[in-house]
Amino acid sequence: MIARLMGDAQYEIDDALLADLNAIDERAVAAFEAGDEADLDARLDEMWEVVRERGVRLPDEDLRPSDVLVPPSDLTLEETRSLLGDDGFIPDLPG
Repeated sequence: MIARLMGDAQYEIDDALLADLNAIDERAVAAFEAGDEADLDARLDEMWEVVRERGVRLPDEDLRPSDVLVPPSDLTLEETRSLLGDDGFIPDLPG
């Protein structure tokens, strides 16, 4: 699976990392729904950090489509709203 850190780069992520991102995503969505921009920003920063630390950065010329888009934490709540899907930022794992 390919995760794009919006405005940065793409990373290949495995199922274990995707599961961890889903857990962080649930907290990010809860913060968003509560209007807690500080907590939302912290969760987005956490997602970026986890992807950068555990994902495999793809070369810039690798233009495969992304499965996951993680926005930066400097967006407003309104800007973030436009990026949220029904499953949050990270798609739900098949189950």
